[in-house]
Amino acid sequence: MTAEYQVHGTVAVITLNNPPVNGLGLATRTAAVKGIQQALADDAVKAIVITGAGKAFSGGADIKEFNSPKALTEPSLHTLIATAESSTKPVVAAIHTVCMGGGLELSLGCHYRVAMPGAQIALPEVKLGLLPGAGGTQRLPRVLGLEMALNMIVSGTPVLSDKLAGTALFDQVFAADADLVSSAVAFAEKIADARPLPKVRDRKVDYPNHEAFLQFSRNTVKAMSGPFPAPLECVETVAASVTMKFEDGMKFERERFLHLIQTTESKALRHAFFAERVASKVPDVPADTPTRAIKQAAVIGAGTMGGGIAMNFLNAGIPVVMLETRQEALDKGLATIRKNYENTMKKGKLTQEKFDQRMALVSGTLAYEDIGQADIVVEAVFEDMGVKETVFRKLDEVMKPGAILASNTSTLDLNQIAGFTKRPQDVIGTHFFSPANVMKLLEIVRGAQTGKDVLATALALSKKLKKTGVVSGVCDGFIGNRMIEQYSRQAGFLLEEGALPEQVDKAVEKFGFAMGPFRMGDLAGNDIGWAIRKRRYVEKPEISYSKTADLLCEMGRFGQKTGAGWYDYKAGDRKAYPNEQVNAMIVQHSADIGVARRKISDQEIVERLVYSMVNEAAHILEEGIALRASDIDMVYLTGYGFPLFRGGPMFYADTVGLPNVLAAINKYAQGHQGGAWKPAPLLVKLAEEGKGFNS
Repeated sequence: MTAEYQVHGTVAVITLNNPPVNGLGLATRTAAVKGIQQALADDAVKAIVITGAGKAFSGGADIKEFNSPKALTEPSLHTLIATAESSTKPVVAAIHTVCMGGGLELSLGCHYRVAMPGAQIALPEVKLGLLPGAGGTQRLPRVLGLEMALNMIVSGTPVLSDKLAGTALFDQVFAADADLVSSAVAFAEKIADARPLPKVRDRKVDYPNHEAFLQFSRNTVKAMSGPFPAPLECVETVAASVTMKFEDGMKFERERFLHLIQTTESKALRHAFFAERVASKVPDVPADTPTRAIKQAAVIGAGTMGGGIAMNFLNAGIPVVMLETRQEALDKGLATIRKNYENTMKKGKLTQEKFDQRMALVSGTLAYEDIGQADIVVEAVFEDMGVKETVFRKLDEVMKPGAILASNTSTLDLNQIAGFTKRPQDVIGTHFFSPANVMKLLEIVRGAQTGKDVLATALALSKKLKKTGVVSGVCDGFIGNRMIEQYSRQAGFLLEEGALPEQVDKAVEKFGFAMGPFRMGDLAGNDIGWAIRKRRYVEKPEISYSKTADLLCEMGRFGQKTGAGWYDYKAGDRKAYPNEQVNAMIVQHSADIGVARRKISDQEIVERLVYSMVNEAAHILEEGIALRASDIDMVYLTGYGFPLFRGGPMFYADTVGLPNVLAAINKYAQGHQGGAWKPAPLLVKLAEEGKGFNS
């Protein structure tokens, strides 16, 4: 049942019932239209109330029907709204909890709107690269005024119903302890005989000197929206509510909506939206898999990473004990957490009360025995297998049965780490990204023997910590770092062939990355990459690397932390200043290895860096390390600064066309260090079949 029909005295109540947020899918729309028609045919019914079951009035379009023919099948959302608006009996929208997108547009088509306080009211379509397509841009300004409606539509940010009490959006906002349905029925009985029936479409948008305000809005939004076309289109369609007749404005809105839905930027945002939701679904771990309770956490290591990880738990209200080997290191780690929270408080983003609560949840110790009762322990020590072995053997001794033993390793073999314990089923990888208290990505590494309940618990925990959890199998570097290694290798080869760090970084940043590979190396610490390469030289001598990064580290230039890396840095200034010595070293290295330097285009830089990752990702998919191409996109969108408007590396490759990607790879395979390019069989197969990774 997608909409229930009941009669309360002289009032018909239609309750949308499509969990979890009463999405307006085809079945729900059909049942709602049928309900209105049934009420109109019943002489005993004088008025109609539309409300929503459970935890929402309606969250809008049913996401399960996105990009499917059902979304356009009659009755469409436009038809449902027209049915309510043209009803000869008053229709009252009774709003609670969530009223967003098409749900808000439906309520605007009703004659009256009543609400509970605390309901979230929004038209969030802009976040999917779209604009409200069922009259939202034309009706909302008519009830809220031009300025407030424009702000809501351009930002997509929810506003609480009580903040909108007193506007023409609501005829009444009830008291918090009221019963919504009985209050709405009483309201409907009161206005049942009132005529003519008020229609939002008949209202005028009155804003003195609207031309100046709209021009100011265009300038502001254009400056802030970057590569995304939707925010500016929102301004233009809202402008139509002032400058055009209602019907013409509706036609204009529809035309701009249909234009936006075809843009790559909107497709990328919708892809990311669905990718985030599907990432938590693991085929062999059912949704009802029992999870373990996480009421107490421990973190091994109080350095930058350990402190950031601890803050995630504190933010979620979970007590944390931090363990260090030296009191000095422990004190420093706890002081850093305090300082980070104090800085957040200074910016007005944290109250004194919340600060006190969080600091009360963290404590430190030098003794393993003090963490034995934690439900989860996350190891965040140096990236060295010997160090990890010492820690996990000790954890196996002291941790209570059923505790989850998690490693923050970014590259090492989790199965080997699990083998240091007598409980490999309790061991999992939780690879946080730096800064751990800011970055959204959590790579969850599933070992060969990791228990399904442990994996389900880690996925549930990622949501509690407000992270995007993506599951990876075990391999060197997992998903993200395995791909970034190919990216970094190509960046090094580009230096040998004729580019300089600044050119490479600028080309990649122009493409849309938050920062290029060399600025990223300086931020992360070039010594970290150096340590990984030294291990690679022993374990995988067949893999070639540019020696420029090693030569840089031999100069002691480890990045921002030393004030000198690929670039120079000044105290209190994160700006990267090119260094002549470094550039001279790069040019000299090319001569030493006998490579004639040449002019390299920005297009070549971008293609080599991005396609090297795409090719490696195709191997990752083939090997089953990643469950799906969209998971790889989520890793890169939330952990590596891949431009959101391009949808992630796999979506971007699909957009370019896999035959074009393959042709470019084959071309670069003819050049210097061409051996680094070997097209992945999956890429070749999909290109030949005319398919994409996300097909």
